[in-house]
Amino acid sequence: QVQLVESGGGLVQAGDSLRLSCGASGRTFNSLVMGWFRQAPGKDREFVAAISWSGSSTYYADSVKGRFTISRDNAKNMVYLQMNSLKPEDTAVYYCAAESHGRRWPPRGVSEYDYWGQGTQVTVSS
Repeated sequence: QVQLVESGGGLVQAGDSLRLSCGASGRTFNSLVMGWFRQAPGKDREFVAAISWSGSSTYYADSVKGRFTISRDNAKNMVYLQMNSLKPEDTAVYYCAAESHGRRWPPRGVSEYDYWGQGTQVTVSS
């Protein structure tokens, strides 16, 4: 079992930056592929970014490529999402997720992840 807790969300203006953090516990963190998803009101949860267990590989949704950066610190059991040049359309609840079976790379589907955090709200005003 893995417990995930996100933090760092908030209200910012368009063009600002924000860094989300996700702490993991309950299982060897460096065996997990980690991902970030987001869900806007009335929309499906969508993939944002993923990072391999070692951190050597990352993958991004086209909508955030070049603006967001996913990283991890296996010594601290943490994964981060640095979000720059934020846009109003980035407004959503952001979720941290863990994939424990290494089924495929990159895992982009909601159903591919085994564990989820409770989410943190990011609101970008225009």
